[in-house]
Amino acid sequence: MSSLPPPGPRGFSRRTLLATSAAGLALLAAGCTSSRTEQRERVTGEQADQLLGQVGVQETLVAAYTAAGAADPGLAGEVAELAAQAGEQLARLRAAAPGATPSAVSPGSPPSPGEARSWLRAQVAAAATSHATACVNQSGARAALLGSISAGLRGQDGRLA
Repeated sequence: MSSLPPPGPRGFSRRTLLATSAAGLALLAAGCTSSRTEQRERVTGEQADQLLGQVGVQETLVAAYTAAGAADPGLAGEVAELAAQAGEQLARLRAAAPGATPSAVSPGSPPSPGEARSWLRAQVAAAATSHATACVNQSGARAALLGSISAGLRGQDGRLA
């Protein structure tokens, strides 16, 4: 009885290779010729102004975290991570907004150390609502950014509760 050599590794059949190549070529062609996406991504003057306004909203929120922490040092340590997240969100908004420059804003001061948490929570909720409202009038990546920031701020509001 003779032994047969073990079967060798199977490669792609010619049919599989051709089908895969055709599918890859179709995807490449579709990605290179899509101009509708570019048209949707154009920013109108109104959208740019509104996005700049949202930068101001987020700057006010970052300042609110600072003010609440100054009023209640115990709260400052507790919300340091949330304040850092708000700062990162501000950086992303500035990067997305054409012509955004840092500005000095003042959210006002919380009434007292005992009320700092509820005051800060109201500031966070107001910013989340503002971003969600503005999201509707934006398109593409700007809408996604505002929606994401709004959702994140809703989570912060819940953590402050």
